[in-house]
Amino acid sequence: LRLGCCPAPATRPRISGRRWMDGCMDGWMDIFLIINVDECMTGAHSCKPSQRCVNTVGSFVCELQVTCPAGYQLRNSLCEDIDECTMRTHNCGMGFVCENTVGSFLCNPKQKCISGFTQDSHGNCIDINECSSLSEPCSSGFNCINTVGSYTCQKKIVMCSHGYHASPDGAKCVDTDECQMETHRCGAGQICHNLPGSYRCDCQTGYQYNALRKVCTDVNECWRYSGRLCAQKCENTPGSYRCSCTAGFSLAFDGKNCEDTNECEQNPCSQECANIYGSYQCYCRPGYYLKDDGHTCEDIDECSQSIGNLCAFQCVNTAGSYQCACPPHGYVMAANGRTCKDIDECTAGTHNCSTRQTCYNLQGGFRCLSFDCPQHYKKVSNTRCERINCPASSLDCKNSPLWITYYQLTYETNIIIPAQIFRIGPNPAYSGDHIVISITKGNEEGYFSTRKLNSFTGAVYLQRKVREPKDFLIDVEMKLLRQGTFTSFLAKIHVFITPSTM
Repeated sequence: LRLGCCPAPATRPRISGRRWMDGCMDGWMDIFLIINVDECMTGAHSCKPSQRCVNTVGSFVCELQVTCPAGYQLRNSLCEDIDECTMRTHNCGMGFVCENTVGSFLCNPKQKCISGFTQDSHGNCIDINECSSLSEPCSSGFNCINTVGSYTCQKKIVMCSHGYHASPDGAKCVDTDECQMETHRCGAGQICHNLPGSYRCDCQTGYQYNALRKVCTDVNECWRYSGRLCAQKCENTPGSYRCSCTAGFSLAFDGKNCEDTNECEQNPCSQECANIYGSYQCYCRPGYYLKDDGHTCEDIDECSQSIGNLCAFQCVNTAGSYQCACPPHGYVMAANGRTCKDIDECTAGTHNCSTRQTCYNLQGGFRCLSFDCPQHYKKVSNTRCERINCPASSLDCKNSPLWITYYQLTYETNIIIPAQIFRIGPNPAYSGDHIVISITKGNEEGYFSTRKLNSFTGAVYLQRKVREPKDFLIDVEMKLLRQGTFTSFLAKIHVFITPSTM
């Protein structure tokens, strides 16, 4: 801004950072001033509607516009509480003391009044009307009367008619419950029912009023409603009745009908129980029988009660059944579970015979037999020895049997006596042959005997009962007379008596 020419001072000062410029006549000078532009006033700012424009030297800034509520002031873009007491902007009177609060203030009275009085805005003590300021100063039935510094309660006067009485607070009339207070005149067995201002006497449920005797008597519902109250049995009780059920039934939830009782739930049977209508039945599992008490099951001893032979050897009773057993050695149980099967130890190789012995299987065992030939004999087969040439001087050798043959016979203890067990004779036989047979050894107990069947056949008999398993070795000699010459033959017979077939 150029102001024009003016007399030049003795010295030329600098104004606003600009130097003096000579543009005037001698003795004058030009003056230029720089003036700040308020963009906020001229509307040349670019602040948003929610912002506030603040002018600065040579420019402007946009600040967020914040509005503070009453009792607060804006400082550094934050609303701070105004302390009205410190700034003396409160309106407390002379008798009050200002107390700052957040966003406001309180005027506390300097002078305290005695009980029953309060201080007004001028600091004076005035009476408190407790009848209006307190919610319930007096209890019901009393009137509140205000006094200076206090109040009194005056009882209300209520007049009630017969059958009513004043309430405890005296405010109203309430019904007198003659039944509860027992001031009624109901008879024995009657029920008192309170009524407004009075009461009524009624008979209890299950009783009816007897006008002649003026008492309540029991009603026998079982007679009056015969067959309609209970499903099975009805029993009269004082003032009521009771339903019950016969054995095997229980009273249903409705107290009238009867339901079948599942006695089996109480486990009355020792084994199995079957519920039936009105009762139950016990029964036993296979192998047991029901005792006379109808509840207990006892094991059947099949071994002792069996008519036939259940087992071939031994029957062992078990709980509810039985098992067959075999001797501990020499037998195994057959597939049918009843009979015992012999173990052939000779075939199975479970015997203990030596290599020089021959294993012979028996029922329930085995025997180790030796087929050795005596002196002057040679073995011509597994079971036969033949006499060889005798010394000329040995008469005994010449008289000894021509052949010695070994036989093995097996019979059971239940064999029928007498029994022919062995036959002997020449083979082939010729006309004119005659034989003589005898047991030369092993028949000391007399179990065996011989008999001649014809001129060329003889037999050996078992003539005594052998009750227990037993082994015998008997020598049976046959002398053959043929064409005037005697020749002897010896049969060494092993007779094994074994237990009966199992």
